Amino acid sequence: MLHIDLREYQGTEHTLTMAQRDALLGDAKKLKLAIEPIAGTGSRYLVTPGSTVGAVEIGDVSVRIQPKIGIPHLLSLACYAMRLFKLQHDNPFNFKEDEALPDVLALALAAAARTAFAHGLLHGYRVEEDTLQTVRGRIRIDDQIRQRPGFMLPIDVRYDEFTDDIIENRLVKTAAAQLSRMRLRSRDARAGLSWVIGMLEQVALVEFSTSDLPETHFTRLNEHYREVLALAHLILRYSAFSSARGAVRASGFLVNMNDLFQEFLTVALRETLGVSSNTLRSEREVEFDKDGRARLKPDLSWWDDGICTFVGDAKYKNLTDNRSVPSADLYQLLAYATALNLPGGLLIYAQGEADTWPYRVKHTSKCLEVVALDLSGSLNAVLSRTKAIASKVQELRADARRGLIAA
Repeated sequence: MLHIDLREYQGTEHTLTMAQRDALLGDAKKLKLAIEPIAGTGSRYLVTPGSTVGAVEIGDVSVRIQPKIGIPHLLSLACYAMRLFKLQHDNPFNFKEDEALPDVLALALAAAARTAFAHGLLHGYRVEEDTLQTVRGRIRIDDQIRQRPGFMLPIDVRYDEFTDDIIENRLVKTAAAQLSRMRLRSRDARAGLSWVIGMLEQVALVEFSTSDLPETHFTRLNEHYREVLALAHLILRYSAFSSARGAVRASGFLVNMNDLFQEFLTVALRETLGVSSNTLRSEREVEFDKDGRARLKPDLSWWDDGICTFVGDAKYKNLTDNRSVPSADLYQLLAYATALNLPGGLLIYAQGEADTWPYRVKHTSKCLEVVALDLSGSLNAVLSRTKAIASKVQELRADARRGLIAA
């Protein structure tokens, strides 16, 4: 197994066989990896990751991509963005920075499971339908008549089974099994997952759709499962990467930082401004041309009684070599503002990724604002910094509303 350790947006040289190179190239687009040959060598390549971080195994190659903000902080932001559970302190994922993302998640899941299972495995009632020799629960009269007319036995019945094979435990077991399929480097992480799976021996192992995970409604009976279920949801959502090309198989846990930044920012602004998802919308489609043949999807838009009063775009990019805002980003925001008939819009970058100042568009009255959100420090510190961006959102809304009144 070849181990390639990378850091977000930073390229490093590696020796690859032809088979290893081709395996990486096959999933390079999905991984957002750039693989360039080193001049004068036959097997040396510069491997540069993009905004996707995490870990993946492709054939006999294990790739680990560390995020710039650190794994513990990344997981805190992800849990907040997914609104999984309220963090009790600033750094709930207190693990070594050099641990791989799946290893950290395995350690966190095992720790949360130990706390949850200390109260005993959660049990509940599950509706079962079966064909038995005796009556249990309620007889399914329609099925009995349709399938065995004139016969008394066996009997089609429906009954409630009190069992630990319920959706909560299935989610935890599937998450643990998903991580255990990877070659975790931490012995403690592997042992922790084995313990979780062993504790849930009587629970079925099922596959869940990553885009439609079942929601859990918490009561006093299952409240102690909140943290372990939050981690299970997080693991299952981002463990979607899997592919097979002949003998080459790939699996992993990957997070696109562009998507995470947008989701985190959207949730943080909604909570700071005290509005719902119906008011501050994420990726709501709008018509670009009068005939409706082209449509746009702004990252953020504010709607008052069907009228848009704010538009914004979230950007998480590597602009360290050129801190000026890319023209394409300005063109995109200008298109949003024009299509929505707004006096301007807001570009929101991660701190340090771009200079922040207003761009006043020539021959128009539109002004494109640029702000930055510093993602360093604790989660509470980041959330505190969103207040300044929320104020800028309200300022732009006020400008738009004044324009509507004047018109």
